Amino acid sequence: MTTVDIVFRYATAPTERTALALAHARDVYGIRKLSFDHANRTLRIEYDATRLNAAVVTKLVREAGLDIAEESPILPAPDVAAAPPATA
Repeated sequence: MTTVDIVFRYATAPTERTALALAHARDVYGIRKLSFDHANRTLRIEYDATRLNAAVVTKLVREAGLDIAEESPILPAPDVAAAPPATA
């Protein structure tokens, strides 16, 4: 099993119907954990990458009705401009 986290930032707070649909998404084989951070307006989903991929997880979230503003990486992308120049 390869556990992966994906974070979605949402534009509008989830309705009760959306929250229920997301709770049922946990029944999908491979979804391990869902957690909301209401202060930062994010939803973190832990899933098994041997069973699912990011596209499938994103589709499940959209079908549940969550208004996704952006998909955020867990770790910030490296700053290419700050990298030292390569020497040969």
